[in-house]
Amino acid sequence: MREIAGAVRSCWGMTRMGAMPRGINIFSRIGFTSSSSEVPQKGLENMTVSDVLMTKGEEKTGSWLWCRTNDTVRDAVKSMAQNNVGSLVVLKPEQQQVIAGIITERDYMRKIVGQGRSSEYTKVGEIMTDEKQLITVSSDTNILQAMQLMADNQIRHVPVIDGKIVGMISMVDVVRAVVEQQSGEVKRLNDFIKGEYY
Repeated sequence: MREIAGAVRSCWGMTRMGAMPRGINIFSRIGFTSSSSEVPQKGLENMTVSDVLMTKGEEKTGSWLWCRTNDTVRDAVKSMAQNNVGSLVVLKPEQQQVIAGIITERDYMRKIVGQGRSSEYTKVGEIMTDEKQLITVSSDTNILQAMQLMADNQIRHVPVIDGKIVGMISMVDVVRAVVEQQSGEVKRLNDFIKGEYY
């Protein structure tokens, strides 16, 4: 978490100073690649979680990754590894889009590995973060508020709930959106200074 916050501060400082070289992939330093679809340039104060979901392709219902409470932890962790994600939304059995909780890599490490339990025989519902303890955002939450919520609660994944689950955002998604907005602003300011902004 500290590494991500440090990267944001570093990149934000570079973009404020206009020192970000063109074409550099700032995420390569921390092991991420840029998103396939850029975040719309509308300023951080106007950017919402919904904008981030659209860049991830999650504007369509059900495009986020999920498992059920009665799945084994082993299957859930396999799914996370195959899809290169750190968490899955957990749905209630036999109910579409009714969230029961979330399972993360942290849950696996603390409640399976740390306690010497078997992932093959333990059900996701036994170790997940329950819906009652779940921290969520809505699609109209400001991106900076979402970032602050994650930092304050030391979490990296937040389900997006608008009455029902509509997606999932991670700290990486939020950082990427902030950096893209800052880079766009620097470009517009540089163009303005050079007289190329009309």
